[in-house]
Amino acid sequence: MTTEYSVLQAIEREMETLPGHVGFYYKNLVTGLEYGVRPDETYLAASVIKFPLLLHVLERAARGEISLADRLTVENHEKVPSCGGLNQFTDAVEADIRTLCRLMIVLSDNTATNKLLTFCGFEETNAAFRKMGLQKTVINRLLFDYEAAKRGFQNYICPREIGMLLERLYRKEFVSPEVSQYAIDILLDQQVDHKLNGKLCGEVPIAHKTGEDDRLSNDVGIVFAKEPFVVCFSGHDTDVYRWEDLMRRGTFDLVHSQIN
Repeated sequence: MTTEYSVLQAIEREMETLPGHVGFYYKNLVTGLEYGVRPDETYLAASVIKFPLLLHVLERAARGEISLADRLTVENHEKVPSCGGLNQFTDAVEADIRTLCRLMIVLSDNTATNKLLTFCGFEETNAAFRKMGLQKTVINRLLFDYEAAKRGFQNYICPREIGMLLERLYRKEFVSPEVSQYAIDILLDQQVDHKLNGKLCGEVPIAHKTGEDDRLSNDVGIVFAKEPFVVCFSGHDTDVYRWEDLMRRGTFDLVHSQIN
């Protein structure tokens, strides 16, 4: 019979055959079982950095420093490529912070992310990350800032730290039960859904955030299985096809290990 622990061991064995830098963190939120493969190391964040940025914005709103109804204008020169919808508008776009947050997570909108980060500021955002308990997860540049990237400025995540934040949401301990649930509801609407959910195909709800770039792929989330669990896959300089295939099969097998 396939057990939870045997699936975790199989994930680790397959990870060791992959090139590059790949990491994994798992926690069963009912039994407390934790398992990791290099979970305390740092990995290139790609769009997963949008998850703690969302929490920072929601925390500021809860403190009354800003309102999610506040409106920001995205100018044409601020639009950046790839994921999202804002860069498809032919002129400047005005949207409230609530909408920008949803675009940032649900469509992984890079322009919305940069606008929110510019609005919040790097120093304040990283200080807020540290107060959340994030020591290795940092944001050092805007997305698609090629010049900063050439100078060595990168955004990093740590799987265990991200897993800790996800667990706080699940336990309704981030700011308040209402704020925690609001964040979960946004993550549940994730439209970039081919990794953790790629083989489950909606069998169980997954509140998650993905990230991808050249030779890089991440997915982190809460899987609402019979016994809900947190899972964080992070990897760069790797074989993305094989890595994402492992994410799909591993998550599917973990869910089904609870059924057998």
